[in-house]
Amino acid sequence: MHKTCPVCNLYYETEVGLFWGSMYISYGLSVGIVVVVGVLLYFLANDPPTWVYLSAVATIVLFTTPLLFRYARILMLYFFAGVKYKPTYSKR
Repeated sequence: MHKTCPVCNLYYETEVGLFWGSMYISYGLSVGIVVVVGVLLYFLANDPPTWVYLSAVATIVLFTTPLLFRYARILMLYFFAGVKYKPTYSKR
């Protein structure tokens, strides 16, 4: 991720350790993915063996990790750092 916003030059790391909390947000998002994949496998694949659950969940979480990392940091900035999205900035 960029250290500053390319449009408005906002410094993203407003305080030391701000994004430590984003690890918890990322963990929560990962748990949500695990639950959704588990429920879908249970109902759509008629309760497959445990190795199917583990391999499916591990693969999906592995591939979504970059997205989870970025969105967790964005949510941390939005909810706890007071950074708000302004649509007028994107028109520059």
